Amino acid sequence: MEQNKPARGRTLCSRYDRIQIERARATAEASVRTGAPGSPRERCLTMATVNPHVKAVEYAVRGPIVTRAGDLERALRQGQNQSFTEVIKANIGDAHAMGQQPITFLRQVVALCCFPELLESPSFPDDAKQRAQRILQDCGGQSLGSYSASQGVECIRRDIADYITHRDQGVPSDWNNIYLTTGASDGIMSILKLIVSGQGSSRTGVMIPIPQYPLYSAAISELEAVHINYYLDEDHCWALDIEELQRAYLTAKQQCQPRVLCIINPGNPTGQVQSKKCIEEVLHFAFEENLFVMADEVYQDNVYALDCRFHSFKKVLYEMGPEYFNNVELASFHSTSKGYTGECGFRGGYMEVLNMDPQVEAQLVKLLSVRLCPPVPGQAAMDVIVNPPKVHEPSYAQFTKEKNSVLDVLAHKAMLTERILNSVPGIKCNPVQGAMYAFPQIFIPPRAIQEAQSRSLAPDMLYCLKLLEETGICVVPGSGFGQREGTFHFRMTILPSPEKLEVLLGQLKEFHLRFLEEYSQQEPQIPRTAHDQHRETSEQPA
Repeated sequence: MEQNKPARGRTLCSRYDRIQIERARATAEASVRTGAPGSPRERCLTMATVNPHVKAVEYAVRGPIVTRAGDLERALRQGQNQSFTEVIKANIGDAHAMGQQPITFLRQVVALCCFPELLESPSFPDDAKQRAQRILQDCGGQSLGSYSASQGVECIRRDIADYITHRDQGVPSDWNNIYLTTGASDGIMSILKLIVSGQGSSRTGVMIPIPQYPLYSAAISELEAVHINYYLDEDHCWALDIEELQRAYLTAKQQCQPRVLCIINPGNPTGQVQSKKCIEEVLHFAFEENLFVMADEVYQDNVYALDCRFHSFKKVLYEMGPEYFNNVELASFHSTSKGYTGECGFRGGYMEVLNMDPQVEAQLVKLLSVRLCPPVPGQAAMDVIVNPPKVHEPSYAQFTKEKNSVLDVLAHKAMLTERILNSVPGIKCNPVQGAMYAFPQIFIPPRAIQEAQSRSLAPDMLYCLKLLEETGICVVPGSGFGQREGTFHFRMTILPSPEKLEVLLGQLKEFHLRFLEEYSQQEPQIPRTAHDQHRETSEQPA
């Protein structure tokens, strides 16, 4: 019996512990009630201990300009007086936020997938119901709420392969090479994670265009890879020059091992569409230097210039012959967020990966399996984009009308933006051949540059901040995308409605003229480039 009794010392200790715990709890509760500070204690996670690679990440599209725009929006809602009545966020390619209407057929299919009871409703067309039923049959429990395979729902992967084969006029696509992703960004990050390795001079170098979409520089910083910048030729409509690629590659080889070549076509932020000849030269260069090619083709439906056409890197690679097609490692990316649908919030996307070593491919599948699967509603939205209504189906007429309307309006706004910006002294804008953005060069007077430097700001950041404070227009400084030394730009979307875009451009023009007057002692000398000189020569009478 004595053995079952707790030791007296243990009893006293337990009682003491309980008393101390109760006291600590009472003190904590009193501190919460009275607002009295507790004992100061150093946090585990501080700026000194946070991952230094995270601190190195910069993402201009959602940077300090956008934070300030949010502050101004809240101030307007609270009734504070400003010199404008609304904040126009032209900083990001978010089509629906700018008023673009959803494509009816896409929303119908996703709605049916999310709420299958609607399959009994006569309000939905048969072709939408058929697609929804097919997707649901491939989902666990026939529910969009179940996990899919890490690579994505099989029938959607098969539809994507069929879409690519049709898009590329018969160039075969294997559905086993298709991976559904959480937007294109997820696929891009996954491929970079797979490739980046080594230390010192063997560390992976990633070649990116300048200007570039900040996702790339952010990912490279986070992964501690080496940035290899190659500059697009602004004087020739942001063309990609093969000699510039070679310069960047040879310079970088002295400090790292270049392994990846990233291309954005159509371009973001620059809006150019690369020619077939240019793509051939790029692929030949990648073949010669044994580079993994990452082709960001999310704007493939957004081509507006009549003399331009989208050429997929895969199709061009195929046409270069078996030696190229069977050897160049290529990952190409697409998304629901851009094109004519603008469904950013669904976070749908895919990548097609060619010529990857089977053992490495197994590592890729393992990496993707860690995040379980991409959002299944986003996968369903992606399926509609690659498997739209056919000519004989009931939704075809409305779908085609809505799609063409979106793309026609974007083409009109691309030309409108270029025309108005080029009418402003001190602004030069290349043709917006594709994508959703203009990236004009702006003249900033020396006095403004000096003021920016005194405030530890990039000159185009000062310009964009003053534009926001005076007009409510939110654009992104070119320094957030990269630009040649001594040049200044900003990126703006062409997504606002034509009426709002015209007002925006008019206000921007007035602001720019005020800015020049404020900071210039004399009439500003508008920067003249080789592009301007060529245009002036061509306009002279014969």
